[in-house]
Parts: sequence; C-alpha cells; structure tokens
Amino acid sequence: MRAAALYTAAGAMLLSTLSLAPAGTAGAAPGAGERHGTTVAVARAAAAGIDFGRCPKDQGLPGHVRCGTVSVPLDYARPDGKQIRLLVSRVPATHRDPHNSKRRVPGQGALVYNPGGPGASGLQFPLIGAIPAWKRLAAAYDLVGYAPRGVGPSAPISCQDPKQYFNGPTMAPLHPSEAYKKQRIAHAKAYARGCAKRTGSALRHYNSLNNARDLDVLRAALGQSKLTFMGASYGTYFGAVYAHLFPQHVRRMVFDSAVNPDPKQIWYHNNLAQSAAFEGRWTDFREWIAEHDDVYGLGISADEVLSNYEKARARLAAKPAGGKIGPGQLQEAFLQAGYYDDHWPSRAQALAAYLKGDSKPLVELAAPVTAAAAGEENTNAVYTAVECNDAPWPTDWAVWDRDNTRLARVAPFETWDNAWMNLPCAYWKAPRQKPVDVRTGPGELPPTLILAAERDAATPYEGALEMHQRLAGSVLVTERDAGTHGIAYGPNTCVNGHVDAYLLEGRLPQRRASCEGHPEPKPVRAGERKANKPAAQKREQLEAVTRP
Repeated sequence: MRAAALYTAAGAMLLSTLSLAPAGTAGAAPGAGERHGTTVAVARAAAAGIDFGRCPKDQGLPGHVRCGTVSVPLDYARPDGKQIRLLVSRVPATHRDPHNSKRRVPGQGALVYNPGGPGASGLQFPLIGAIPAWKRLAAAYDLVGYAPRGVGPSAPISCQDPKQYFNGPTMAPLHPSEAYKKQRIAHAKAYARGCAKRTGSALRHYNSLNNARDLDVLRAALGQSKLTFMGASYGTYFGAVYAHLFPQHVRRMVFDSAVNPDPKQIWYHNNLAQSAAFEGRWTDFREWIAEHDDVYGLGISADEVLSNYEKARARLAAKPAGGKIGPGQLQEAFLQAGYYDDHWPSRAQALAAYLKGDSKPLVELAAPVTAAAAGEENTNAVYTAVECNDAPWPTDWAVWDRDNTRLARVAPFETWDNAWMNLPCAYWKAPRQKPVDVRTGPGELPPTLILAAERDAATPYEGALEMHQRLAGSVLVTERDAGTHGIAYGPNTCVNGHVDAYLLEGRLPQRRASCEGHPEPKPVRAGERKANKPAAQKREQLEAVTRP
C-alpha cells in the first residue's frame, strides 16, 4: 500500500458502500507443489548457509556490515528451476550492555527486519544498531536486513525506462476532468504493458506468498530454527502470511503499523480506506499549522490553511517553482507529512515562504532527485507487481471511477493520486491470486506483538484490530491520538519499552495495552533550522534504515 483511522463519519459511511466488482478469474490457490518446493528450498538453504563477506560497493554500506546471498526458487512449484539470489546484510550482536560495559549480553540469534513497501529494501537496517534506542537489541541480536525479490540487487524488476520515471512538473487535480482521466488510463495501460514486457513470464512470481516463503528460506540459511522478525507497514502483511503458513517456525514477531489482512481488503479496499484516512491526517496537520499561525501566518483555522494551500497549488499550476515543482510535487511533499508528523514544521515553513515569494525551501523539499530515478522506478515496479498479483482488482474503469469519485467528495487530499498509482492493476497481464485468509488458532502461534497508532493514515487502525483478531494470542499496543506511521523505537518511550520487553525478555503486556501519544512537533521559524539540526539528523538516520 501507498502507505487517521479516525476519519470523518461521512467518509466511514461512504466506504461501507464501496464494492469490489468482479475482476475475472483469480489464480489458483497455492497447493502441494509450492509447499514441497518450499521444503526443498529450505533444506538447501540450511545446508548452504550464507557466506558473509564484503558488501557490494554500489550499496554504500560501511565495512563493518557484512553481506551474502541466499538462493530461492523463482517459482516454488518448480524448486529445481530458475533460482534468484537475495542480497542479505548483517551486523553481528555486540554482546555489550549499553548501560554496563562490563556485562556481556547473551546472544538471541538473528533479528530479521523488513521496512515495508512493497518494494523497500532492508539492506541498511543493520546500521540501526548505532542509534541509542536500538543498542539493547544490537547487543542481543545479529541485526539482519535484506532486499526482497525484485528489489535492488535481488533480481530487480522494472516496468519503464528510469529516465522517464520523473516527468515533472506534474498536475494533481483533486477532482480530475474526463480528459485528464483518459490520460491517466492510457498511462496505466502503458505501465502494465511495460511490466509484462520487461519482466516476462517471471512477473507472476513477485507476490506476498513468495515473499513469505523467501523469509522462511532466509531463516534456514541464517541457521535459525525459529524466526525473530520485525516488519513495518507492508512488512506486517507478508509477516502475517508467514505466521499463517509457518506458525511452528516463529519465535517472536513484531508487526509495526499493521496492514488489514482481511482477504476482502487486499488490496483494492485497503487503498480506499487508506485514502479516507489520509484526509483525517491532513486535517490534523492543518489544525497544527493553524495553532501556530504566529509562526507561519497561514491562517487561524484548518479551513484558512487549506485555502492557502490551494492558493499555492494554483500558482504552481500556472508557473512551476524552479521549473520543477508543480501541484503533483507539492502533493507528494505534503503527503509525507501525513506519514510522519516530524515533517510538519518543514512543510509548513516551505509553504509559508513560497506564498511570501521565496520558493527555495519548497524546491529543496519537493524537487525529484534524478540520481535516484532508477531506484525509485524499481521500488514502484515491485510495489505494483506485488499488489496486482496478490488479489483480484476491478477491471472495469467504471468501478474505479465510481468509487474514487464518491470518496473524493469527502476525502479529496489523496484519493485520486492513490487511484492513479494502483490503476495499472486494472490492466494487469499476469494471473491474479486468491488472497491468503490469514488466521491462526489458539496455541498454534507463539505470542506476537502488534503496534499501531490510532490516527495512522498509511495503515488505518482498523487493520491492527483485524490482525489482532486473526492472530490468536497476539497483543496489541496502541499509541493513542497519534498518527506517525511506524512507531517502534520512535519518540514514544512507552511503546519502545513494550518492544524491548518482548524482544529481549519475551514479556508482553495484557492482551490490549495503550500508550499516550507522543507530543506534537514544535514549530520552527524561518532561520531556526540549525537549532533542531541534531534531532533532524537523528530522524534522517532512522528513516534511512527503517522507513516503511
């Protein structure tokens, strides 16, 4: 999902009326062939292990991080057929207690992390051990990251020439015209054709079921009889699929910002719910700006702030800032504030400066980094392949048009941009799967930990409740009245304490526990950036290795 749950009552009522039209024949459910193939691949990986050594130079990892590869079948129904190699990174446990240098901490094996996406790489994850909040885990666990199938160095896939990926400045109409819709339909069809042409018959094998199987092969290659895993955002979904498929292989699992695993929600309805939730978080952000009108001068109410935002959109449509920033780039920059509230000050400051005639802060925030085009295109290709392959999607444009037009009336901020991102799934060439009905019964799965913020927009809170209900014995920790996406080892010490207790000692709170929300960010006046530089750098470090 492109990735608050407490969106408006009108939005909630509307979502209940949206229906999924038939999407043709879904692919057959996985059977004995895939199960046998997984067993074969796991046995081979356990025997081969991983030969860790220097990391590839193009990954930019420091020397103390070691890398290796693990082979997995492209098609688990044909384990002796084509193999692909996943790149894995690791920093061994330090065994040093950060609070008592004389105490040796016993090792607890490997902690495998996935940051979400689909399409995100976890190769940078082992660097997280240098950040104070993670040092206790780094003492006890080998920190292990990897690039999932299709991502970066792990048999990468592509759907278009990366040189064409950043084509700004772009428009982003909240209520698009029929002519604009036709343009986006044509783009979606071309993108779907590009995925099929560039990846060929292999395209169907990039999906969540295979991501879960790959995770079990990685577990075996690491020499672990049981898996300790932390997944964020999309990582929670295929982590839950893993728990459903391999409950006997689970040691401990943390699901941070849980995706709704209900098969009826994968993925079309989850994306509609996400768009509705972003409207609530967009309102939260505007209310915060209004509370600090003395700093930003953008209005004393959320509506006044919206009016100024729309003024900026209109100006950028007429004359892109720096020749690069149109309404589409503005939307993308402000969407990030829907994920992370510590982005609020920089976005508010940039908007205020732009309306006063200084476009430089906005250009710095929103300009596409052309050097990153290949990586961004690859990420988007994997995202599209996994979500389109995982489940049926409506193939009739009229269904998309009806549902998103209705939703945009009450939740315009992200609805259509989210629709355009996922529209290639309407014209997908590969077979669709039947989504896994994720469930575990009492005693089948060791206790697991689910983390969720009540107003998370990228993975609305209802998803955490659904996952909690489906994974027997799970514990749900809620950050109340907060909306940051991905809350493990963020600013909330209460949440972090629960994660530490679980991963380090196996202790969990009651079936449902809650933490007060972390404080909202403080406003930053123009010229005050340096005052917050250490905090900003720390956040950037964290985002670089763990952002969903």
